[in-house]
Amino acid sequence: MSLINTKKMFEKAYKGGYSIGAFNISDLEQLQGVLRACKEKNSAVIIQASKSAIEYAGINTLVAMVKAASDEIGVDCALHLDHGPNFEMAKKCIDAGFTSVMIDGSHLDYEENVAITKEVVEYAHSKNVSVEAELGVLAGTEDDVTSDVHKFTDPDQAVDFVNRTGVDSLAIAIGTSHGAFKFKGEAKLRFDILESIQAKLPNYPIVLHGASAVDQEIVATANKFGGDIAGAKGIPVEMLRKASSMAVCKINMDTDLRLAMTASMRKFMAENPSQFDPRKYLGAGRDAIQAVVSEKIDIVLGSKDSL
Repeated sequence: MSLINTKKMFEKAYKGGYSIGAFNISDLEQLQGVLRACKEKNSAVIIQASKSAIEYAGINTLVAMVKAASDEIGVDCALHLDHGPNFEMAKKCIDAGFTSVMIDGSHLDYEENVAITKEVVEYAHSKNVSVEAELGVLAGTEDDVTSDVHKFTDPDQAVDFVNRTGVDSLAIAIGTSHGAFKFKGEAKLRFDILESIQAKLPNYPIVLHGASAVDQEIVATANKFGGDIAGAKGIPVEMLRKASSMAVCKINMDTDLRLAMTASMRKFMAENPSQFDPRKYLGAGRDAIQAVVSEKIDIVLGSKDSL
């Protein structure tokens, strides 16, 4: 099997009315759990790593691990840089073997965002690598990405941005949020903004960040076995499925995998206090991730049999 870019993936997803799951990983168990679920469901998949995950695992180790696991499990996938902070980081990932990168200039002045995105696009396209950018700002915290404000994406500005940069996909802000503590009240997504962008940019792939559902049963399990995750709340799955049937071709999910792995490992350790073999509790975490990803494919993404 091989690492591929996202171009044909997104073309099929847009026409098919489904999204491709983009799952953050930083270790072998997370990676295997995701890929095993996608093999089981015959689903396209994007494996992504943030700057902090790359620093944790090592960039060459990470690339080699994804290539080896993809080949052994039998699933083609894209390897994507999530929230690349600058041109240098994007170039480093491209040169190391990533097939897709995100340059996140959403915190910059608009013209600065255009300029840095265009710079990354020019280099990436010369290497047959896809590029994602972001317009608008998501509130919340996840890894190194933090914001106290939320700024919705302007549809007309999105058109200008795509035309001027040549970027392959665009992450937009319509009400999702990073991390496990997304809302104090009820979740609300601005589907009117998504519909407007879809009308103005037909057949163009849109990305949703901060789209974990934060399953309350998993949170309860983590808390039951020693966790302290109070007030965690995510995006209702029916809202995510609606978005994936529209222009959204990529949905990012990180928090849901972290919660599933943590809850299952806490449970295993509490129920098996004499067990000290890391393969046992890490294996429980891997199985939990596989189950979550499998469920996402069925009820959120709609990407079963998309390979």
